Amino acid sequence: MYIGVDCGTQSTKVVVVDVEGEAILAEASRPHRLVEGANGRREQAPEEWIEAFRGAFEEAMNRAGIARGAIRAIGVSGQQHGMVALDAEGLPVYPAKLWCDTETAAHNAALVQRLGGAAGCLEKLGLVLQTGYTASKLAWLRDTNPAAYRRIDTILLPHDYLNYWLTGEKVAEAGDASGTGYFDTRSRRWRRDVFAAIAPELDPSHVLPRLIDSREPAGTLRPEVARELGLGEGVLVASGGGDNMLGAIGTGNIAPGIVTLSLGTSGTVCAYSPESVRAESDMVANFCASHGGWLPLICTMNVTSASTLVRELFDLDLAAFGERLAAAPIGAEGVTVLPFFNGERVPSLPHATASFLGLDSRNLTQANLCRAVVESATFGLRYGLELLGPLAAGASQIRLIGGGAKSPLWRQMVADVTATQVICPQVTDAAALGAALQAAWCERQDASLAALCERLVHLDGASLAEPKATSVRAYETVYARYREALSAQHGIPA
Repeated sequence: MYIGVDCGTQSTKVVVVDVEGEAILAEASRPHRLVEGANGRREQAPEEWIEAFRGAFEEAMNRAGIARGAIRAIGVSGQQHGMVALDAEGLPVYPAKLWCDTETAAHNAALVQRLGGAAGCLEKLGLVLQTGYTASKLAWLRDTNPAAYRRIDTILLPHDYLNYWLTGEKVAEAGDASGTGYFDTRSRRWRRDVFAAIAPELDPSHVLPRLIDSREPAGTLRPEVARELGLGEGVLVASGGGDNMLGAIGTGNIAPGIVTLSLGTSGTVCAYSPESVRAESDMVANFCASHGGWLPLICTMNVTSASTLVRELFDLDLAAFGERLAAAPIGAEGVTVLPFFNGERVPSLPHATASFLGLDSRNLTQANLCRAVVESATFGLRYGLELLGPLAAGASQIRLIGGGAKSPLWRQMVADVTATQVICPQVTDAAALGAALQAAWCERQDASLAALCERLVHLDGASLAEPKATSVRAYETVYARYREALSAQHGIPA
């Protein structure tokens, strides 16, 4: 049996997986608090991730009803880019700044310029720094909290921090490290010269974790953790990875021809490549995969986070929101939303705010506003899909994950907006499953990841959505209107 953990923005999820029985035996989750402040600040206390894991683990194991001695390995997925800076005692010097934190936008722009602009970033890192990556968070901490900065002994990402708590080892792997901004995604190594430009007082050979291969274990459980969890001390902890990388594994997106699209708090679109990618757009992140190869990816920051704000504005539960969504026609009778409530990464608009356009006395209804915000979040993902170029254009299927994937109407909308077949895995919270699969791959050195995915990644035939020709044509017109609004409001070429 194997444990998969996903430490996300809103909660930590735990799944218990039986590989031989090809089944997920149980799952559970516990929420986190998100601390929001002025100027785009988004932070969390890393200690809350540990408490959430403890609670979710106990509930999942109790539901699974198995002997704890059956657990062979644990895999951890984590939200990417978060800065977890620890002192010499292993305690955070400052709350973790998250992927969705845009307070560091000015620092990011300064770093890009210092590295020689987009061309310099690509030459050194294989990608262009974006606001939200770890690099600008560290630069921000150096400028704004020098006392905390001087105490830094180690810099980890969220999944690295959970691995550290589980094993006592400070390690990182290429997939998650790709999003730091001081890692060369082509050669899979830290760029110490780039790190020195960000944090000249810190010694990268000391503060950066040791890099390990994706199939290499981070370590084994610390004795005190093993006792607390009721597990054996020999239980392996896999390398783990970022939520996007392990979400790809959890959808079987480990070979060319498939696109994984996430309708989560944020939105992501990724496609596997056996080779490093130099995309035409600087907004495509040439990230490494957490099983070898690469996972070119784009991320939008406002998906279910945007739809939830509108739903809560009208005090609607999910069922009522779905009813409003269905009641409005394609195009929401002329209402267009630019849903940049948290700024935006793709397109690169870190300081943007949301706009509701085209409102008049006839179309100002709950149904149209609900429809327009969901359509706009989907249009943002299509925009990103187009940036992936041939990798996405050649895909025969989109595998949809995240909370929004549970909505039949939203699934059909994605199919119609992208003109591509859409289907969900049976497990739409795919990162935790991907973490468990990676753990089994790590512990079973004679097993192939493809065979493990074939056993556990099952598609939900009932979720299949084929694009409808009339809707595809209708959405072309509405998408063009969305792009025109982007151009008029923010200067993004239509």
